Amino acid sequence: MQRRRLDVECRACGRPDLDLILALGRTPLANALPTAEQLDDPEPVFPLDVVFCPGCTLVQLAESVPPEQLFSDYLYFSSFSDTMVQHAQELVGRLVAERGLGAEHLAVEVASNDGYLLQHYQRAGVPVLGIEPAANVARVAADKGIPTLVEFFGRALGARLAAEGRRADVIHANNVLAHVPDLCGFVAGLAHLLKPEGVVVIEAPYVKAMLDHVEFDTIYHEHLCYFSLTALERLFCQEGLRLVDVEPLPIHGGSLRYFAVPAAASAVPSPRVAQMLSAEKAWGVDRVETYLAFRDRVAQLGRDLRRMLQDCKQQGKRLAAYGAAAKGSTLLNTFGIGRDVLEFVVDRSTHKQGRYMPGVQLPIHPPAKLLEEQPDYVLLLTWNFADEILEQQAEFRRRGGKFIVPIPTPRVA
Repeated sequence: MQRRRLDVECRACGRPDLDLILALGRTPLANALPTAEQLDDPEPVFPLDVVFCPGCTLVQLAESVPPEQLFSDYLYFSSFSDTMVQHAQELVGRLVAERGLGAEHLAVEVASNDGYLLQHYQRAGVPVLGIEPAANVARVAADKGIPTLVEFFGRALGARLAAEGRRADVIHANNVLAHVPDLCGFVAGLAHLLKPEGVVVIEAPYVKAMLDHVEFDTIYHEHLCYFSLTALERLFCQEGLRLVDVEPLPIHGGSLRYFAVPAAASAVPSPRVAQMLSAEKAWGVDRVETYLAFRDRVAQLGRDLRRMLQDCKQQGKRLAAYGAAAKGSTLLNTFGIGRDVLEFVVDRSTHKQGRYMPGVQLPIHPPAKLLEEQPDYVLLLTWNFADEILEQQAEFRRRGGKFIVPIPTPRVA
């Protein structure tokens, strides 16, 4: 396998000369959905190169787009996913019960979005604080009565809140750690904000699931890092936290939930931590060849999916897509699937309807468009919510419509 190194430094350990493992070209920002008035304007594009650090094993993007350009006005609202809201409710109920949380405690979520998680603490009588840099999303949370700081989280904000006496009993960071350019500063901020007896609960897509299931479409400019337990354990130890448990989750195609406490805390780590570290060593978490094999599987997936869609078109079938998600933008732009193949995209989010997919400029409509147009096949771009979406689209399927699930290998559902 051909090996090439780039002159960039690791976001976690600072090591130079990282291995290039996947190059997806120059692509538009996945959540920058243009309006009709913007279609003739050139879309900014940025390199999407993935590298591997042989020092600490972190998989990461070679370049960063300024976070202000990505998150200050954001079109992803967690509450539009029933799965995400239920997932959050179950986790909150568990932590309230296990840790005896009540009116004298504080629950904080970093990247709290529209309050989809903190609302459940609030209903349980636990004071909350959201931290959300996207002002338009934070306003939705504030309208629900959830106190929300419109700021980017990091070392300075964590220390400031601690100095103000607002230290947390539990901090949630769901699907945000991958978005952070200053990875070390973010984790240090968590350590500052956490009470000595508190816990940080982090969820992030698991790099092993990405490799196993060819989930290359989770790679986009917002996702700067792709974590293994090995990489995170080293990072947390470096910044004053200690991992004490880890749990696999099916959400987002395969994630891990990490539990961390202050380094000085007396909590005893679960045996699961040592077991998973050993398992990662066995599957090659520290070997570049593991990741180069993934590159070859992505190329094969592209050939297979394009062939399936082209066969459908040659048979005179009409095709659309479901899910104006960031992962959909990566898949469509990487594989060159645009208006010559698909007629439109549908999405439940009213914030995305009426806009267009980046790069390929496919119009985004409400899901009702599927019943109005009744295309023969719908490419399921949000395959990570396949069960939820297939259930919602029971009538479309009853009328003969079919879904194409692209990951890990294209199949008709």
